[in-house]
Amino acid sequence: MNFFDDRIRDKCGIFGVFGHKDAAALTALGLHALQHRGQESAGIVSFDGKNFNNQLYLGLVGDYFTKEKVINKLPGESSIGHVRYSTTGKTLFKNIQPLFADLLGGGLACSHNGNLTNGIELRNRLVKEGAIFQSTSDTEAFIHLISKSKEKTIVKKIIDALFEIKGAYSFGLLTNKKLIGIRDPLGIRPLVIGSLGSAKIISSETCALDIIGAKFEREVSNGEIVVIDKDGIKSYKPFLGIKERPCIFEYIYFARPDSVLGGKNVYECRKEMGKQLSIEHPTKGDIVIPVPDSGVPAALGFSEESKIPFDLGIIRNHYVGRTFIEPTQKIRQLGIKLKHNPNRKLIKNKKVIL
Repeated sequence: MNFFDDRIRDKCGIFGVFGHKDAAALTALGLHALQHRGQESAGIVSFDGKNFNNQLYLGLVGDYFTKEKVINKLPGESSIGHVRYSTTGKTLFKNIQPLFADLLGGGLACSHNGNLTNGIELRNRLVKEGAIFQSTSDTEAFIHLISKSKEKTIVKKIIDALFEIKGAYSFGLLTNKKLIGIRDPLGIRPLVIGSLGSAKIISSETCALDIIGAKFEREVSNGEIVVIDKDGIKSYKPFLGIKERPCIFEYIYFARPDSVLGGKNVYECRKEMGKQLSIEHPTKGDIVIPVPDSGVPAALGFSEESKIPFDLGIIRNHYVGRTFIEPTQKIRQLGIKLKHNPNRKLIKNKKVIL
């Protein structure tokens, strides 16, 4: 068995709520808005004041977490959720997040968006030291590191573990008293803070705040740990003097166009990219068409700048999900055939700028 078949996974979605009576229902809505970040599985863990409760599902958020009986199994005023995408072939129930562990100080649920580049190395070391793994996810190595730390408080244990991991990541953690958000030192993976009345939210993108009517407060800074509890929000910055280097692919493709990243609207960024492309590489053509949906703003920008007409030369089937985040190339290629079809009459005998 290949224990590392899940190690490459860097685009997922995280959503957490602290201090709201409908925490799980809000988390389900937030995950629905983040579905573009992962279509393989979804999970929610809640805490009801005494016990942690979890519901995990292989499939889309809307196929499971819209059911009242499911949400009723997730009582409590705090919760953490996750939608998952992996670029490897195996989709296993045991890899569905949030992962949960009973630690010495109490339960810990962990949602992870990212990829630990030293995950295999850490896992090998931990196994040699006697650790028992229940999944093939690099996320579990992070939980083991927290558990093994000699520090006394959960925050110090987390900081201890963070200095051992490498890669691009954001984490959402839920304990019996705290909701914790973490962003990697370079700020490669996104994470934001929102509020809904007195409740606090963490989310991979601002679009998920919009769907529940929450207010966007700010982005979690690169290398920052935000700890939310009954006393409010505390910030810890163990990684100092490191320049932020966010992932450009979030702006180009992955983030939803109505989200805000780095203080910039993603739609406007993509449109500006199209304009700039026309300026730097002017091209003659009869029509500008996008590859929908992510290519639409860029094509509009190119069209506006070049004065070449924009039109929909490729029609998308909206009942097919994002093909890039399918686990195998074979499935991606099949998905493209199902997803996109040329508008032949529109583009026939025309010079197309795609």
